[in-house]
Amino acid sequence: MNRFSWPARVYYEDTDAGGVVYYANYLKFFERARTEWLRSFGLNQDKLAQDSGLIFVVRRALLDFLRPARLDDMLEVTVEPLKLARVYVDLAQEARCGAQTLARAEIRVACVNQRSLKPVAIPQFLRDNI
Repeated sequence: MNRFSWPARVYYEDTDAGGVVYYANYLKFFERARTEWLRSFGLNQDKLAQDSGLIFVVRRALLDFLRPARLDDMLEVTVEPLKLARVYVDLAQEARCGAQTLARAEIRVACVNQRSLKPVAIPQFLRDNI
């Protein structure tokens, strides 16, 4: 299981009144990195939903905030698979600025049927790439 990295710039809209990244925005950075991670091996989530009725949902998120990110910081946001189960994958994610880890998360993403929202096995073509 390989580690994926995606660059993200901190914009004014990402910051709070104190001039640092608002804590909830790290979830957005992590979500975007996961989307780009899936795209890196040819998975378009919209096409997956249209073709097979499958979507991915966050089942669990555990976050630690270590240091603040500030306006114009260039971040490296990573995705690293930890465990692949039948219907979910556990991922480690980090937001870094240079050598400093700013936030880290453990995210469980589950594969579900788009209509019923019931768990469904992760497709084999995706399992082969994780």
